[in-house]
Amino acid sequence: MSSIPVITIDGPSGVGKGTLAQYLVCKTGFHLLDSGAIYRALAYGAVKNEIALDDIPGLVALSTHLPVEFKATSILYEGADVTSKVRNEEIAAVASTVAAIPEVRAALLQRQKDFANLPGLVADGRDMGTVVFPSSPVKLYLTASAEIRAERRVKQLKNQGIDANIARITQDIKERDERDTGRKTAPLKPAADAIIIDTSDLDIQEVCQKAESLLWEKGLMK
Repeated sequence: MSSIPVITIDGPSGVGKGTLAQYLVCKTGFHLLDSGAIYRALAYGAVKNEIALDDIPGLVALSTHLPVEFKATSILYEGADVTSKVRNEEIAAVASTVAAIPEVRAALLQRQKDFANLPGLVADGRDMGTVVFPSSPVKLYLTASAEIRAERRVKQLKNQGIDANIARITQDIKERDERDTGRKTAPLKPAADAIIIDTSDLDIQEVCQKAESLLWEKGLMK
């Protein structure tokens, strides 16, 4: 795997990781790993295959050979687009349960590593550069203030016709950040050699251009 280039993009929610990952995949032709959707895909597979949530061997077996792929904005399971199906509340609840099982987390760690194939991989998540691909030649860490991220989220919801309370969303973001950065296992933090990009005052085009320039410097784009 050392000969396969991996670009990691870590950071909290609302900083533009997903959009940047899709942009870099288009520019490089690399594969994509959306690590945030891995547990939802596993939950979907468990429900689909009627695997009980206390059947740890069954969940581990599914995790080891999880038939999930990521194509641009789509999540494929056994080749079928399940993007909308993995976003419902039932799947979210199952995902939360299985994510707490150490044996499942270990199996999914290896499954994520298996995404690294030629010509390369863009890995989007929270611990890609620190835990999953610590030897990655390019580690990006995106950040932005909680207030800016809340504004972005409110705008996104309004575009969907959903009313949102910015004060509540800001508080939710701050609380999630505290949980993510304070947890004992794989806490959210930039890798020691990560390039930190503060997106607070940048639009997504500027973020993409900055990241693309870094890849040119590293020789990952031609």
